Amino acid sequence: MSFFKKIFSKEKKETLDKGLEKTKTTFLDKLGKAVAGKSKVDADVLDDLEDVLISSDVGVATTIKVIDRIEERVAKDKYLGTTELNGILRDEIAGLLSEVNNGDATDFTIPQQDGPYVVMVVGVNGVGKTTTIGKLAHQFKQKGLKVVLGAGDTFRAAAVDQLQIWADRVGVEIVKQDMGSDPASVAFDTLQSAVAQNADVVLLDTAGRLHNKVNLMNELTKVKRVMQKIIPNAPHDVMLVLDGSTGQNAFEQAKQFTAATEVSSLAVTKLDGTAKGGVVIGISDQFQIPVRYIGVGEGVDDLQVFNKSEFVDSFFN
Repeated sequence: MSFFKKIFSKEKKETLDKGLEKTKTTFLDKLGKAVAGKSKVDADVLDDLEDVLISSDVGVATTIKVIDRIEERVAKDKYLGTTELNGILRDEIAGLLSEVNNGDATDFTIPQQDGPYVVMVVGVNGVGKTTTIGKLAHQFKQKGLKVVLGAGDTFRAAAVDQLQIWADRVGVEIVKQDMGSDPASVAFDTLQSAVAQNADVVLLDTAGRLHNKVNLMNELTKVKRVMQKIIPNAPHDVMLVLDGSTGQNAFEQAKQFTAATEVSSLAVTKLDGTAKGGVVIGISDQFQIPVRYIGVGEGVDDLQVFNKSEFVDSFFN
């Protein structure tokens, strides 16, 4: 048993398997029908495989990349049996994820540095952004880290209230202002408070409106600029939260936010109960942004650090 396997607990793996069960079952059923009655991988099988990947929300661009790689293997090996296709697909998808997600994360950690590590969390309303922040705060607190939350989504009273509930539940500090306050002002106060308290992590919520792209860009740029008056290189991570159950709509959200700001990581939520888990593969590959966390259940411990090896294993096993 590898060192990693010992760290990634049996309970976590079972939760991941259960969360991806519908995606896996739907995908493998489609794959089985695509190769039924065929003994070798030929042009017809590849066409059917292309349909399977696209309909599994892997995305057109990533699907074409996978098909091209399999075509290269067919040309090189001269003969490729359909019984080998599952393993080949597994290898190619793992390879794609490895190009973006370097190394296999095993735990909720932050880089060592002087001062608080600042995560600015972005994403549209309804994707599970505030819940993800709360669950992250819980995980970091469990590691003995001092966490400060910033209620930067000042346009929705419900967002501030929800974050307050999480702060109370987890037992961490929250910095907030009145509804309608300037989000940059909240960010400034949050970082100032975090520095004063020698906090380890800051999780800053932001408004979840996909309004005019220019306005979104200006707002997020202003928040960053104000934060840098307190901590020069903040934010250290701009995390985009996406709802995995929305499939192709998540691609569009990623497109909008990556155009508006420099997104450095992804958290993909609500993968449990959906057959659209393939979106994790496509978005990570297409936007060349590492997936940091995935949500595979509603429980406070069901937000997992994304591990490409275990994800692919659960996807195909």
